[in-house]
Amino acid sequence: MYQLAPNIELLFTEAGDYHDRVRAAAASGFTAVEMWGPTGVDAPSTPKDLPALKAALEETGTQLTAQLAEPRTQFMIPPWDHSEFFRKLDEGVEIAHELGTPRIVVGSGTGFGGWKRQVQLDKLIEIYQKAVAQIDGSGITLVLEPVNVRVDHPGSLLDRTSEAVYVARGVDSPFFGVLYDLYHSTVEGEDVAAELANAGDLIRYVQLADAPGRGEPGSGSIDWPASLALLRGSGYDGPIGLEYYPTTASAESVKLIQKLAADA
Repeated sequence: MYQLAPNIELLFTEAGDYHDRVRAAAASGFTAVEMWGPTGVDAPSTPKDLPALKAALEETGTQLTAQLAEPRTQFMIPPWDHSEFFRKLDEGVEIAHELGTPRIVVGSGTGFGGWKRQVQLDKLIEIYQKAVAQIDGSGITLVLEPVNVRVDHPGSLLDRTSEAVYVARGVDSPFFGVLYDLYHSTVEGEDVAAELANAGDLIRYVQLADAPGRGEPGSGSIDWPASLALLRGSGYDGPIGLEYYPTTASAESVKLIQKLAADA
């Protein structure tokens, strides 16, 4: 049985603030949730109430499986000043420890037309080797997320699972891996079985949504029993983040994937 973690930026918003969304998720049978940035990716001037969020997690016994690194950095765009990323990384680790989060999601930012793609991938390896060294001993795993450029993230450097795997192999740390998102992979037209086989144990976190539309499982055309069977067959047994835009009430939208995950 896979542990599912609804994304509280998108799901259970009917309940109100983030801490109430945690309680609503727990009431719907979940033992985990995930979120985006701890201090607000879209509204950094309006940070989350972290003490209230921590209280809700502890009260319900809910695990926060993942949070995003802040700020979302344009690593390849001049003037190549990454100081704020590294400064905020330490803050993110402190918040992760406070909330009991074992992993922080990182990205690639936009690609730069002035450099060859291979040069940029190798630059990412250097950046994340430095990041891993900076937080050495923290116990926090950084997971690198490739995202689709066809629909949701035009211009992103990392849009292929295989290239995220290349970066992870280059970083070469037990505390660095790949976030595999079934939605992004499907939108990019990837062969799920082949990508999972190539990635091996470098996949340290998984997210999902249906495609097309990025709604809940069952709203699109992905064969979910087959996809979960492929995921299980690859050896991945960690949590799965539900990062989708529900087309129905949250508690209703999760029912199909809850049933399928229980059988996977």
